[in-house]
Formats: sequence, C-alpha cells, structure tokens
Amino acid sequence: MIFDLDDTLLNRDKAVDKLFLIILEKCYVNVKHSVKTEMLRKFKEYDNKGYGCSDKIKVLESFFDEFPPKYRLPHNDIQDFWNTHFPQCFSANPNTINIVNTIKKQVKVAIITNGSTQRQKAKIINTQLYSCFDKIIISEEVGISKPDKRIFELALNKLNVQPEAALFVGDDLEKDIGGCQNANIKGIWFNPHRVKNNTEIKPYAEINSLDRLLSYLT
Repeated sequence: MIFDLDDTLLNRDKAVDKLFLIILEKCYVNVKHSVKTEMLRKFKEYDNKGYGCSDKIKVLESFFDEFPPKYRLPHNDIQDFWNTHFPQCFSANPNTINIVNTIKKQVKVAIITNGSTQRQKAKIINTQLYSCFDKIIISEEVGISKPDKRIFELALNKLNVQPEAALFVGDDLEKDIGGCQNANIKGIWFNPHRVKNNTEIKPYAEINSLDRLLSYLT
C-alpha cells in the first residue's frame, strides 16, 4: 500500500495555520482580529498558488507586499525560514500511525510525495512517520513528480511488487489517482471533506477516513 504525504497522512492545512502564526508573531505587531482573519485567508491563497513548488519566496513576498509588516524577512532569508519552520508545524495523528503500523504487519508500505527533499524529509522525520515505512520516494530526489507514471513504477520496483498487487492512497484526484491509474495501480481517493468529483477520473474506491483502509487488506 502506497501513500501520498500532504493532506493524506499529514494535515497540511493545520500546518499552514501554524506557520501563519509564526509569521504573525515574528513580522507584525498589534494586528486586529478582523485583519488577522483576512491575512490568513490571503496567506492560504498565496500558499495554494505555490503548492508543490520548492521555491517559497514568491509566496511570502506577495503576502508582505499586500500586508506590509513591521519587520520584513530579507528576500535571501525567506527560503531558509520556510524550510526550517514549516516542517516543524506538522504533527501526525497517533491514529494515523496506528493504522499504518497495522497495515505494515500485513503488507509493505511506502510514501510517494511531491516536493523538496529537505522539507519533505524533515516532515517525515519530525512526525515520527519515518520508521513506519519500507520505502519513501520524494519527487525532487528522484527527478520525477506525480502524476508521471514513472514515479509510481519506481515505487513498485523498490517494493518489488506488481501493479495489480498494489493500492495507492491519496487526496489529489489528478496527481494521485490519475497518476497511479496510469501505472495500472488501483487508486483509493482520500476525501475527508467529501468534495464532489467533477473530473473524468474514477477512483477504485473513495474513503473519508484512513481506518477504512483496513477493510481493503483482506
């Protein structure tokens, strides 16, 4: 069983909230609650535009341009700031770790994640997920990103399993489900917010909580 990382095993949205609070504390003074709410909304908007990109300078520069801070992070420090602080904003749900460990007793488990090697590795290590998985594949490290079918084929190779014997679990219909299906792997769409599927992609199954995966082991 192969997993996506962000918004599947880890709650990225909560981590973005925490990073925003760090930025607020470091760069701003006496911000009104109503303004703070709007700032968070815009910060998430800029973050979403930069989602999947290694370079996060544009995200914060755009945010600082719209909401001039008391103390502005120097341009050259932004990437290091993001790489250092963002991975520390993540925490793994103990239930998620229990589910993965239960699955691991029966089948091999792996992660395929898009993103920067430094940040993704730090997230996985900081959240104690590292020891749970047999293989971890990070797009920047291997030079291929989801939905390219080759990154899924690489995982199958490393796990030494055939595509029909594998399941991929992810939240992104195009990158995760469409991508794994191109490699003939069944895709389970993790959809906790019950978003409507308006794409042509038809997942093998849809779940809204990870414990539902246990029923696919038999």
